Amino acid sequence: MTRLYPEIYTKRTSSFGSAGRVLLMPNPSTRTTPPTAAAAASVIPSSSEPANSKRWWLLAIVALAQLTVVLDGTIVNIALPQAQISLGMSDGDRTWVVTIYSLVFGALLLLGGRIADFWGRKRSFIVGMAGFAIASALGGAAQSTWELLAARGLQGLFAALLAPASLALLTVNFPGGKDRIKAFAVYGAIAGGGAAVGLILGGVLTEYASWRWCLYVNVPIAIIAIAAAIPVIRESKAHGNTKYDVPGAILVALGLASLVFGFAQAENGWASWPVLVFLPLGLVLLGLFVLLESRSNHPLLPLRIMADRARGGAFLTALLSGAALLGGLLFLTLYFQIVLGYTPIQSGLASLPMTVAITIGAGVLSKFLARIGARIPMTVGPIVGAAGLLWMTGITVEGNYLVEVLPGLILLGLGLSMIFVPLQNVALSGIAEHDAGAASAAVTAMQQIGGSIGTALFTALYTAAVSSFLIGKVSSQAVEFGALVSGYQSAFLWASIVIFVAAPVSFVMLRGRKDLLG
Repeated sequence: MTRLYPEIYTKRTSSFGSAGRVLLMPNPSTRTTPPTAAAAASVIPSSSEPANSKRWWLLAIVALAQLTVVLDGTIVNIALPQAQISLGMSDGDRTWVVTIYSLVFGALLLLGGRIADFWGRKRSFIVGMAGFAIASALGGAAQSTWELLAARGLQGLFAALLAPASLALLTVNFPGGKDRIKAFAVYGAIAGGGAAVGLILGGVLTEYASWRWCLYVNVPIAIIAIAAAIPVIRESKAHGNTKYDVPGAILVALGLASLVFGFAQAENGWASWPVLVFLPLGLVLLGLFVLLESRSNHPLLPLRIMADRARGGAFLTALLSGAALLGGLLFLTLYFQIVLGYTPIQSGLASLPMTVAITIGAGVLSKFLARIGARIPMTVGPIVGAAGLLWMTGITVEGNYLVEVLPGLILLGLGLSMIFVPLQNVALSGIAEHDAGAASAAVTAMQQIGGSIGTALFTALYTAAVSSFLIGKVSSQAVEFGALVSGYQSAFLWASIVIFVAAPVSFVMLRGRKDLLG
């Protein structure tokens, strides 16, 4: 397996051993944690619940929790080179530090959503936040590889409870109107831009403290969030039928885990036995899950959630935009650090304009969204985002950041803001409060799978482009970096195609719907 992370820091000193052999290849498992770009939105409010006067404080608390989950992926990725040396990890073990989190998180999301609905969203939020902090502390204190892997698995478990609980809390406390649009504009900006913030923070902590602090940092954040949540957040839970669908939980957990694992193993080739076994197995298990849910009196994921045409379009858009975003960010980071020789801090700062563009775009759009509706921005946004990724196919070995990268980052950020803000409303518009956690978990699961698909797909295309560039060329540093840039260009091109597909999806599937934001 390729040693990706140590070579990020070689700064133009690595070389190809021989023509046709790629030494610098991205690992499909080194993706940001899902980022969860989609969030909960409109519900059918219960008349027995009074308006929550503290809901804006609730938004701040939930946003802080979401930032923690988003930061965790990029911070840990930055920390892995030092962690590998410190703990004596093999390349395979290093891959599992990221993969095991994705596996557990993705596999348990739907169950976590139902637990939040039935057990209580505030209780699930607090337990999820506390558990995530404890797991982070254990990971930071790890003295062996297995201890770090176990801690990462625990992080995934508690994140699967925390993420849907957070989204469901926003769902039930912002039932509609302009306040909901503003709230999810803030949440969407954090979900979309938090990864770049994580690169900066991870770079600072790794460079000036220790890789362990990239995990320890979650502890004080969790303490603040929990201390604020106890007096501010009101408990809410589903009523009526609250029986758990245990067979469904087992089927969907195994199905999602198989898919995530299968895509993560695509680095070894799409014809490798883990891919050929686990991808079909995942699809079969998920098919059985759908069949079971259609016949269950207490389904883990009520199929009525997936049946609405507009909501289905939002789920597909979440899948496509998640794939393009995670894949694009991975290869941009590699370009900065391997080809241009940026430090982790410089790389994070270079990615920051995208976060700024998302924040500004979300703020502006939230003021007009109620009037223009969701269909226009969700159609235009993927086109603008695709233009940004397409712009970055013009990168060169010499690297002119202001000309070749910055305009593309700004366009990508603006396009993502046009997707995220309405997506957070459309995905759960009209969802009954009883199903808020389950529906929120379903959206997050779509992005998790999207990230796995995108990273694996773009890595395969990157590898093919690099190998093609090397054919007939004599190995040298110039050839090496030319091959890498060719691979990054290919990844950006295909990422732009993937996100562009979301435009016709939104245009067609949101047609004729005027009730998506109320």
